[in-house]
Amino acid sequence: LIGAQLTSGSHDVMLFSDDGKAARFSEQDVRAMGRTARGVRGMNLDPGQQVIAMLVAKDEDLSVLTATENGYGKRTSLEEYPRYSRGTKGVIAIQCSERNGPLVGAVLVDDSDEIMLITNTGVLVRTRVEEIRAMGRATQGVTLINVDEGGRLSGVYRVLEQDVDDMDDESEPAESQADEPD
Repeated sequence: LIGAQLTSGSHDVMLFSDDGKAARFSEQDVRAMGRTARGVRGMNLDPGQQVIAMLVAKDEDLSVLTATENGYGKRTSLEEYPRYSRGTKGVIAIQCSERNGPLVGAVLVDDSDEIMLITNTGVLVRTRVEEIRAMGRATQGVTLINVDEGGRLSGVYRVLEQDVDDMDDESEPAESQADEPD
């Protein structure tokens, strides 16, 4: 999004790691820096871990939907994620067990939203968020999508209705002007 404003300067930032942890801190804890600066530590990661998602918590009424590689996930109220200072290891967002696999995505959702689940084998599933059970932070979650043998969930995305409307506008065929005979 060119020119889009992610934050106003007074929101919370949430970082999620592939081991199912989440760190929530005020964006005011991060000072403004130049483009070439190295930045500050947002989350303390163990060796081999990586940050897989960043969310901007603007509305406490929203939920965080987390999804794991083996197709499991859950909704958890944003209020269940405590604020700490930046640089912590974070709190458990979802249990990353052998059953679940690593965390592959986290999105902010409302009950009226829909999500799209995408596997590495090309399977796409669109589902309503209200159909996914709300659970506590430290649970394993429920089945969001059945992945094929050898397959894995590769992404979860919130469906924006305006995207569908924009695509409808773009897909209208342009009026063709046939050459008129002389």
